[in-house]
Amino acid sequence: MSRAVCIQSPDQFSDKSDEAEGQCITLLSVGCERPQDDHLRIVLSNIGTFGDTNPLIAIALELKRRGHTPVMALPAVYASKIIPLGLEFHAVRPDIDPTNSALVEMVYDVKHGTETGLRDFLFPALRQTYDDLLDAATKPVRADLLLIGELNYAGPVVADVTGIPWASYVLAPISFFSAFDPPVLPMYPRLARADKAVPGLGRVVKRLARFVSRKWPEPIYELRRELGLAKGANPLFDAKHSPYLVLALFSKVLGTEQKDWPPNSKITGFCYYDADAGNATLPSNLEEFLAAGEPPVVFTLGSAAVLAAGDFYEVSATAAMRLGIRAVLLIGSDPRNLPRQALPETICTAEYAPYSALFSRAAMVVHQGGVGTTAQCLRAGKPMLIMPYSHDQPDNARRMRRLKVSHTIQRKNYRTAQVVRKLKAMLANPKLGEQAERVARRLENENGVRSACDALEGLYQNSKKAG
Repeated sequence: MSRAVCIQSPDQFSDKSDEAEGQCITLLSVGCERPQDDHLRIVLSNIGTFGDTNPLIAIALELKRRGHTPVMALPAVYASKIIPLGLEFHAVRPDIDPTNSALVEMVYDVKHGTETGLRDFLFPALRQTYDDLLDAATKPVRADLLLIGELNYAGPVVADVTGIPWASYVLAPISFFSAFDPPVLPMYPRLARADKAVPGLGRVVKRLARFVSRKWPEPIYELRRELGLAKGANPLFDAKHSPYLVLALFSKVLGTEQKDWPPNSKITGFCYYDADAGNATLPSNLEEFLAAGEPPVVFTLGSAAVLAAGDFYEVSATAAMRLGIRAVLLIGSDPRNLPRQALPETICTAEYAPYSALFSRAAMVVHQGGVGTTAQCLRAGKPMLIMPYSHDQPDNARRMRRLKVSHTIQRKNYRTAQVVRKLKAMLANPKLGEQAERVARRLENENGVRSACDALEGLYQNSKKAG
């Protein structure tokens, strides 16, 4: 059985049934009525970090503004960030422990991180994910549309079982594994250096990725057999993309359409959201620091890599002091990230700050290369020094380098002397900032949220005509 908790208002809860300890908490708004034809009930779901979730929040808020009912089907840890926004929330397993730094370290391992995340975290809970998402899609009433992120591998299965029209979304070009725009594979970074010199290497990279991961999706095939469904296409590369609409929630400055992308793919532009339960103001100590002097260099590791920071902040603080520059360290909630040395008044620390309010007031940003952080840097028109971990980050770093708005430093080389040399050279190079500002002006013509919502409404209208 599952334990259901109905939310009548953000501070009003009532138990609906008994539950064995450790089971999913399903959070549903009461009083939901079947939407009219032009008022849709749309379930938005993924399993991942804030970087994976924030674009969904941006889309959900716009859908709500248009009169629709967005249902956020996400790990329970996000409930406190979603419910205050007036959005309906439904918890989906597996939940995420934001303090589990050991898991984050394993998931961000360059060689085995992607496999660990799938085989040790997502796939063992696949049946639970399916059950929870099926509830969100059918109770208290059937949804009109699904929008599924690529880390929710139960999403396409729920769509097949229910027949509900669905769209998928990706956040970075690496998700398409194009042979014509080959990605950087974290475990084989040297292949990326040869992609322009060796004809056909993109196809080799694509085949290699499929071969290395060929046994990983067996739990998905097993679930499909259990439900009486055909095996279907490869879930890691093909079946995760909707045949009806694939939203590429990034800008064309990051990647452009390729002829081997899935049909019905649409680049929307970035979908920005970085508030904390609706609060997008800077901490008071940070606001005072920014107002008191020259724009600082910001050091951040996003919402996930910050749990596996190692000595990043210690090295960053030392480098800033040697250069005599002002700096902001966004250290997260892990107390181990606070530098052990005494910090001068020229360095400010904060657990969190909305990038949209901070980056525009920075001189440059040092970060891990996550697509959400990268997007906010591009939007602010600031140069970047990127220290990628794994997953999409090495590929994003290469794309930023090609845009001539960033430099890259490998994690193993993030040592004080190397960081000092990199920052000194970058801060003395006005061309980086000028190019970053040019890219920011290009982004002003994009509205990712509006484009995504228009496409979803169009998908529903097309499904009505086809039905």
